[in-house]
Amino acid sequence: MLLLPLLLGVAASRPDPWHLALGGAALAGYLGSAALQAWARARRSPIYRAPIAVYGAAFAVLGLPLAWSFPALVLAVVVIAPAALVVFGGARPGTRRDLANSLAQVAQALVLVPAAAYVSSAFELARVVPATGVAAGYLIGTVLVVRSVLRERGNGAFAALSIAFHVVLAVLAALLLPAAYLPLAAALAIRALALPVVQRRLARARRPLRPIHVGMVEIVASITVVAIAFLAPL
Repeated sequence: MLLLPLLLGVAASRPDPWHLALGGAALAGYLGSAALQAWARARRSPIYRAPIAVYGAAFAVLGLPLAWSFPALVLAVVVIAPAALVVFGGARPGTRRDLANSLAQVAQALVLVPAAAYVSSAFELARVVPATGVAAGYLIGTVLVVRSVLRERGNGAFAALSIAFHVVLAVLAALLLPAAYLPLAAALAIRALALPVVQRRLARARRPLRPIHVGMVEIVASITVVAIAFLAPL
């Protein structure tokens, strides 16, 4: 979830050594957030204190030089802070991770697209906006597809929502993006349609579709999105 928006931000600008610091800070922040959520779910078990401290320190070491050199990065708090409230609200003991929780994490990750372009000193709004839109479309779509075959498996209405979302993406790609993005959007829509069908057939054969299978599909899809972003710049 972190690498794709970072790379789309690079594709919308130019590679820069600061991207390594930004990626490292983002990873440290993500792992720190995951440790904090685990700590909350485990009713503040002391076992998570060391990981929280380590990831927090790593985030500070990498993030402070970034904030000093690129002060506008602090504006990311406008998105990250309210999204964090949703994420940690879903980390209470006994609370089920719902769709809002996943979408809040997507919102946090999307900050990396403009951030990556900004630290490259080649920020162009006309390129960053569509790159952020592509990242948003893919990541939101991934949340919907994955939930349609795992947490919401058997829920026909949710699968239909996922498919409809991807059809809309394909229409928007045809209208607003370079030609290379239409077959990409169409392929993502086909995957949104096919995975629930495969899941139902495997369930009848008592060979359920497992998370690792879905993950492999998403790895291929994300690599394709990144490749198109570099080969057909926005």
